[in-house]
Amino acid sequence: MEPSQNYFDRLADLDARLGRARGDDAMALERAAGILAGRTSCRIAEAHAYLRRIAADQGREVFELAAEVLAALEGDAEDGPERLRAAVASALRPPLRAPSSAGGDWARVAQQVLDALGGSHTVLMPVRGAGGRIEDYVFTAAGPELVDISGRRGTEIVGLRVSEVYPTLMGGPVWDAWERCVADGMPRQVGPIPYVSVLPRAPAEMSISVQVRSVGPGVINTWVRHDVETRLEVRSAQTERLGNLGWGEWDLVTGEISWSPGLYRVYERDPAGGPLSQQALDALTLPEDVPVRAQAAVDFALGRTADLTYRVRIGARVKHLRMIADAVRDSGGRPVRVFGVFQDVTARETTRIQLARVEEELLEHRRSLEVEHRLAAELQHIVLPIPAEPIDLPRLRVAVRYLPAVQAQRVGGDWYHAAIAGDGSVVLAIGDVAGHGVRAAACMAQLRHALAALAVTTTSDPAELLSHLNHLLYVGGEGTRTATAVVGRYLPDTGELRWAQAGHPPPLHTRGGRTIELDRPHGPLLGAVSTAAYGTAAMTIEPGDLLLLYTDGLVERRDRTLREGLIPVISILDRTSAQRSPQPVADVITQLPDANPHDDTCVLAARRLPVGESGHG
Repeated sequence: MEPSQNYFDRLADLDARLGRARGDDAMALERAAGILAGRTSCRIAEAHAYLRRIAADQGREVFELAAEVLAALEGDAEDGPERLRAAVASALRPPLRAPSSAGGDWARVAQQVLDALGGSHTVLMPVRGAGGRIEDYVFTAAGPELVDISGRRGTEIVGLRVSEVYPTLMGGPVWDAWERCVADGMPRQVGPIPYVSVLPRAPAEMSISVQVRSVGPGVINTWVRHDVETRLEVRSAQTERLGNLGWGEWDLVTGEISWSPGLYRVYERDPAGGPLSQQALDALTLPEDVPVRAQAAVDFALGRTADLTYRVRIGARVKHLRMIADAVRDSGGRPVRVFGVFQDVTARETTRIQLARVEEELLEHRRSLEVEHRLAAELQHIVLPIPAEPIDLPRLRVAVRYLPAVQAQRVGGDWYHAAIAGDGSVVLAIGDVAGHGVRAAACMAQLRHALAALAVTTTSDPAELLSHLNHLLYVGGEGTRTATAVVGRYLPDTGELRWAQAGHPPPLHTRGGRTIELDRPHGPLLGAVSTAAYGTAAMTIEPGDLLLLYTDGLVERRDRTLREGLIPVISILDRTSAQRSPQPVADVITQLPDANPHDDTCVLAARRLPVGESGHG
């Protein structure tokens, strides 16, 4: 094969040879591909393609390579299965583009990853000789927190070779781990092992451990030093990172300034640029917080420890920093060396400010609710006076009770009506406007006054009255509320009650110690549809009968059904009727259950009076 043949020519040539292969060679190739496919869970065609590609890369016969694969997978080569499985798995994944140099795109990506990862990590790329053998490694990327045994930072070794920086590693166990990882892609761990340094600034001997993993065309190496000083440095670095803090030291005699890595992070400064001067630090302080620092400086001069929180502008962001500073002083009390700890508390302060703002908004909202509640309650008392004693109407005695919600701010839109109509009949009504507050109370007033006016001037027919109220609510425009109601027309001479309802619980009727719910005629909510039609039902109220109209707050509870809520109410009506109380409507009203904690309740109890009976009762 000529050296000028390109990769695709070599693949074509191999395919041609495969077509002319002897039977034994073809069988060996098929066996090798089958075993590889089974061990790596890939298709046989992919294993064939892999073997042809490797053979083309190495300039070898594919049958010769297949024989070596069979020998390795069947146990004739040491470590063969693991190495080949890793190689095949790596080959069947989409390959990474190898960098053309340590400063290529791949190297930049690797450095970005290490910048975010933190810790003592390096990425190394193998340097190969003429025969493809690894002769050296070059540092492609290094973690920003890496400081080697001689005090060099990670940025100072990027681009250098291992033989230049750590010559004692060449040929040793760490070197061997790198070589094996490059070959088979399997992770390795070495150590703890002794490391002898030849650098004058480094400790003469120390213990290290190394973790090696394959990454792209190279390896990522994690260094762990086991000497006491390094453990303290690691703890300090972890504390700074977890606490988002750093420390600084200022020698006021020599002018020397030292910063920890954490303080560089707090100020978002490259350590290569060194610490900021005191003047530069002061210039970052927001003008509004200069007096805070000035007062701290006064306290510090008096010998006190400075502890303050102030704001600085770093780039386009404002940070909240807490500083605690103390000093070593001479015999005259003058500071000669200052130590300071700085913590970035921006998240905490931002949260505190937001919470304070929310608390103020909640307080203002509570004030608004209290004002609205007072207005709603005043409006309700004006529009809906509740008689303290039962009232007598023609052949009818009526008692009313209003139970405000336990939660006082939930003023509702419950209302009632009991008065003589224009034709001499008695109109009884009870209703409930959806919602709470001023708007519900205003809507309640609108409905109650409208019903009273219509009953006197227009009609006393319950269905017609509900139709008028529905039209009134529906044409009220956007934001108009809906409501429920029951309206009844009572004829004193005959005791007939004709009634209609709009989405409201039916009245309860009691006679001789037995209470029933009246069957509801058809009737939708008020304000829900423009052309609502309301049916009517009729019954006769006998002397001594009790009639109870109520809003849903009387029977509705979150911890029970409506049917369960009716049980104690019906029991009170049955007992009062059976005992022939001399003042049944008053007894019923006073014995009703306590107020609903979430909703107002309005109740109207009525009893037909026998001929000649009068007075309260």
